[in-house]
Amino acid sequence: MNQKKKFNRRDFINTSAAASVAFTILPRHVLGGRGHVAPSDKLRLAYIGCGTQGLREMCQLITNPQLQIVTVCDCNKMSTNYLDWSPNEIRDSIREVTGDSNWGANLNGIPGGSDVGKELVEKYYSTAGTPMTCPAYSDFRELLDKEKNIDAVKIMTPDHMHAYISIAAMKAGKHVVIHKPIGNRMYEARLSIETARKTGVSTHLLAWSKRGGNDVVKRWIADGQIGTLREIHNWSDRPFWPQWSANPTDTPPVPEGFDWDLWLGVVPHRPYHPNYTFNVFRGWYDFGGGSIADMGHYSLWPMFLTLGINTAPVSAEALGAKTCRVENQVCEDVVNDVAFPYSCIIHYKFPKQETLPPFDLYWYDGGMKPATPEELEGGSLEPEGMMFVGDKGKILSGFRNESPRLLPDSKMKAFLNGQEAPKDVNEQGTKYWIEAFKNNTQSPGSFLNALPVSETILLGAVALRSRKKVQYDSQNMKITNDTDANKFLYREYRKGWEL
Repeated sequence: MNQKKKFNRRDFINTSAAASVAFTILPRHVLGGRGHVAPSDKLRLAYIGCGTQGLREMCQLITNPQLQIVTVCDCNKMSTNYLDWSPNEIRDSIREVTGDSNWGANLNGIPGGSDVGKELVEKYYSTAGTPMTCPAYSDFRELLDKEKNIDAVKIMTPDHMHAYISIAAMKAGKHVVIHKPIGNRMYEARLSIETARKTGVSTHLLAWSKRGGNDVVKRWIADGQIGTLREIHNWSDRPFWPQWSANPTDTPPVPEGFDWDLWLGVVPHRPYHPNYTFNVFRGWYDFGGGSIADMGHYSLWPMFLTLGINTAPVSAEALGAKTCRVENQVCEDVVNDVAFPYSCIIHYKFPKQETLPPFDLYWYDGGMKPATPEELEGGSLEPEGMMFVGDKGKILSGFRNESPRLLPDSKMKAFLNGQEAPKDVNEQGTKYWIEAFKNNTQSPGSFLNALPVSETILLGAVALRSRKKVQYDSQNMKITNDTDANKFLYREYRKGWEL
């Protein structure tokens, strides 16, 4: 007996040559205009995490004709108590992308949540002439179980859930694009990378970018413009969020529509507090990765890839700002075991690389910077930047698209000899991961390329928490000089959430 076979649109196109009814396939630009992408060729994307950064990037991504956001997820349904860099940026971005100049007029505060994500998706596609219903979920596990027809997930949750959700999605055969870091524990990051390798899905870590300035720096180092490389300095003015040095002791009620249990995920239960959530999560060891995980990926990872830094550091030593409190009229130090310090300096030692000698890497945040080099001749360092120090000179490279330059200016002028200075073109990775996901290939920002930078950034947190210089054996994922410090490579999992 013949049975009817269910065909999706991809199946129909792939098998149409065998159809018994002849037909003519018209060029796409005839059907939908030039640049039109057939629905069957679009990447079907699930969007997990509809907070402020999630919505900000959703507004930018949803207009891309190569994909369609088909479902959203967030453990918060809707509220206006989010924190952001601007009071109205999220509202105004949604207004612009949906064409609704009155969107959010009745809202008091900064909005976010799965209901907002759902409304944004449905309003945009309706305005674009392709109306659809966008299912909204609180639990990503339910989404992965029910939405079988998705091709990929974009993960915009707090750091502590990155690895767990990524691994679940990869095991379900879905491509994964995620914000930094891959995980906020060494074990989780390495397990995520290994899962990507085993499953063969395409992955992309969003901090990747194609920076022309790094190519210039590589060429100058190879040409001997600064002699032998000795040090790399990288600094950021983050954090841009409140930092605490102890867990809160009050226990406010969980807001309506917010699933605190799902938000905690892998972390053992503790009472709800707003000081843990939204964009302040980055400051906590349990939930975030600190300033280095936030900004270090953007500067260090493209530089690692370009310069060929493909092994982890052999040691890390961290210095963090301390705080004091008054207890019974006595001033005493606060022993902070729960959160990143207000500012820190982390010193890494790297072994010889294929094209680089052994070198030291220094990370600074919270307003800390390296000493202003004499070669700046009275100038000052920008709030964020990088500096490459050799035994015969220095290269200063800005973080926000400033072109690299040799120091002092007289050396740069002589080097250029009247020619135009090289430009630092910073190309983001959106088109690369979309193309890779559609073709089942790996993007330049694949998890498979991210182990050295992930180990570097996460080892910094281990050094901060252990309060001593730690020696690291990457091959065995082990701190060799401090047995107790090895616990910081892992986390304690809540029952039912183990990895």
